[in-house]
Amino acid sequence: MASGREILHKMKEKVQEKVGLGSTAESGKGKSKASKNIKHGYNLVEGKSLHPMEDYVVAEFKHVGDSELGLFAIFDGHLSQVIPDYLKSHLFDNILNEPDFWIEPENAIRKGYRITDQDILEKAVDLGQGGSTAVTAILINGQKLVIANVGDSRAVICKNGEAKQLSVDHEPTTEKESIENRGGFVSNFPGDVARVDGQLAVARAFGDKSLKEHLSSEPDVTVEIIDDDTELLILASDGLWKVMTNQEAVHAIRNVKDAWSAAKLLTDEAVKRNSTDDISCIVVTF
Repeated sequence: MASGREILHKMKEKVQEKVGLGSTAESGKGKSKASKNIKHGYNLVEGKSLHPMEDYVVAEFKHVGDSELGLFAIFDGHLSQVIPDYLKSHLFDNILNEPDFWIEPENAIRKGYRITDQDILEKAVDLGQGGSTAVTAILINGQKLVIANVGDSRAVICKNGEAKQLSVDHEPTTEKESIENRGGFVSNFPGDVARVDGQLAVARAFGDKSLKEHLSSEPDVTVEIIDDDTELLILASDGLWKVMTNQEAVHAIRNVKDAWSAAKLLTDEAVKRNSTDDISCIVVTF
């Protein structure tokens, strides 16, 4: 039977994991049980815009049978807290429920993204308008990293001090042709960013039922093998990347041993550089 102290500790861990709607927790940390060197930390800062916090994170290690999975994600909502919160609760479950996950994780992730978006669209009456970007990282037994994303939240790995972007920024200008082929258009008004149908500043997202005919929710998926040169992984919303290059972010935290301190340093630096958006950041150290 668990002691009172253990129960309190577990309750505290649960509070740390529930970041977002109705929670005051904005940071947390954890470590792998299978690989002692692998640790993670995350930090979130609410932006200066007039809406509530719309960034949500997942950061946990999970044992499935004889394997350990590191599950990390950032969901950056637009006009919605409900959809990123829904993704936090359902996306990884949908991916891991795919029968071929252990054989072909890339396919399972694509299917999981597709099923989750279909569910969101079918539940639009309950979930409301708006949508969310996503960047997900699944670390399999500390050795194989599978990154997927829709939108402009980003994953960057550092190997031997060099930053390498593992996600793709899905911007309207780069996907103009496919948007127009679907019957949509990309606006580019002076003083504003490019937008799908004059509204959304990303070309791929979950939800956004009113724009879905012209938007994709198909993720880009990348596999990276963790080797001795791998130092750290950063997942962050565009609140960080609007004010910092990939290499600047890596350089800023490369010598910070504690993953949570590294995540906090990056969010603090983004605020110093006048980022006004919600900023969320996960750092995984190897």
